[in-house]
This record gives sequence, structure tokens and C-alpha cells, in this order.
Amino acid sequence: MTFHIETDRLLLRELRDTDLEGMFELDSNPNVHRYLGNKPIQTKAEAQKILDSVKQQYQERGIGRFAVIEKDSGDFIGWSGIRLNTEYNMNGCTKYYDVGYRLIERFWGKGYATESGKAAVNYAFNIMKLPELYATTEVGNQASHNALLKIGLHYVNDFYFEEEQLDLRWYTIKNPNL
Repeated sequence: MTFHIETDRLLLRELRDTDLEGMFELDSNPNVHRYLGNKPIQTKAEAQKILDSVKQQYQERGIGRFAVIEKDSGDFIGWSGIRLNTEYNMNGCTKYYDVGYRLIERFWGKGYATESGKAAVNYAFNIMKLPELYATTEVGNQASHNALLKIGLHYVNDFYFEEEQLDLRWYTIKNPNL
């Protein structure tokens, strides 16, 4: 499956095996995982499993997270995009599309989460014609909370996610075209 979405500063495309080094840098960083249950990966084999899982989602669900590439440098800076969640019961929802992002720490604070998130929402509503999207953050992750609000999502409530033992916030946005 091939995706190609451009913003002013970013290119969003399908994740590839060539993204392994970037994925390892991203998910092995404890600071990146501070609000994700503090479980950074330890090996490149674990990073490859993540890539393989997303590529399998492309095949089985027609969508999965996108690689985020900084146009000026050509650097892999993380992932963003839409995912069909069927694995978890999240705040009472068992099958839903969510928008999310995860960026390498050196690219934080540049507005890339918001920029890529807006592009993902646009893709979900205008190309996929989805009626609604959801998102979550850990309660203490103020930067992600702010990014989701800038993307256009609305805070709904806090809840406890038993499976990962995390206090999370729940967000939603409805497709204004439907």
C-alpha cells in the first residue's frame, strides 16, 4: 500500500523497512515513552516488529500509521496518521479509527505533531470519508493534549485504561462534511 501526503514542511508516506534506524531511535528513547507506559524498546528486532505490524495493518485494514519525513532534510522524524483499532476496548469503544503521532525527541517543539495530525485528519475525512476519529493521551502529557486541540479534536473525558494501567484522556472529532 502506498501513501503520499504533503504538507508545507512534511511528507507522510507508508512505513518501510528502510525506516528501521529511525524507528529504533524513536521507540528506544525513554523520554519518548514517558507518557506511553515507560516501555521503550531495547533492540532493532523490536523496531522491525513494529514496522511489520504496521505493514500488516495496511494489508488487513487498508490503513496504518504513516512515516513522517522532514522535507528540508529528508530525515525520518517519526510517525503520524490514522489507525483502525481493533485490539483494545478503549473507553467503551472496541472498533474505531484514531489519529496519533510519535516523534523523535530532537524534532519536538516544531509543530510537526499538529501539522502531520491535521494532514491525517484531512485524509481520514476527505479520502476515507470516515464519520469520526478518536485520540488518546496520557493525562500528564500536556504537549500532546495541546497538539490534539490544535488539530481540532475535542476533549471528552479522562478514563483509566486497565490493560496498560494508564490514566488517559479521550478526544473526538466529527467529519464536518457528513
